[in-house]
Amino acid sequence: MILVDSHAHIYSEKFSQDRDEALARALAEGVEKIYMPNIDHTSIDVMLETEAKHPQQCIAMMGLHPTSVDKDFEKELYLVEEWLGKREFAAVGECGIDLYWDKTFLPQQQEALKVQVALAKKHSLPIVLHTRDSFDETYDIIAAAQDGTLRGIFHCFSGTPEQASKVKELNFLMGIGGVATFKNGGLDKVLPHVQLEDLVLETDCPYLAPTPHRGKRNEPVYLPLVARCVAELMDKTIEEVADTTTRNALALFNG
Repeated sequence: MILVDSHAHIYSEKFSQDRDEALARALAEGVEKIYMPNIDHTSIDVMLETEAKHPQQCIAMMGLHPTSVDKDFEKELYLVEEWLGKREFAAVGECGIDLYWDKTFLPQQQEALKVQVALAKKHSLPIVLHTRDSFDETYDIIAAAQDGTLRGIFHCFSGTPEQASKVKELNFLMGIGGVATFKNGGLDKVLPHVQLEDLVLETDCPYLAPTPHRGKRNEPVYLPLVARCVAELMDKTIEEVADTTTRNALALFNG
């Protein structure tokens, strides 16, 4: 069984003591590809170092996370644009809007997302979207920009069946992670009504560890727990979930 972790911060300092071991554990469980979203200028070096050391397993994206957007966000976006022009990346991301912590910079987050949508189009790359407490705000920007060329992932999807339908109409995928295993995560109301062709799996490590590891450091080795939960909720075999979501991720990222 081969799995793809479509969203993992394996370069995080939370793995500074055992990153190689964590990657080996994941590989032993069939997690052969791990796509790494960037945060901001502080994460680029360690992310690229991780990719250089593990080029077959770890693949970098380039983008600006919404929680790193402030009044000086243009400087960060110049750096993103510069890197996208220097070498290949799997996607633009992660980017989007986050209204969970602070709504102060919503206009700047909206502008930063629009810029990164344009960069995704320019470089013919998928875009990976962060939508915490901001599905509608993010959706509106993506829907307005969708001209048939945009593709990507609504990362950490935990919305309603109606929102899942909107994602599908945009020709985007939903990233499903540890929230699927949470008792009150809400995805038990959504996953029975979507198709495997619309999903990719993710951990978002070191965050959002699945049950029974909730509250602890998440890592890619736990991705089979997500796959198993998705299989149960969708009345599929874990092999079907693994095969289809892996195929979806590799097709999206040209991996």
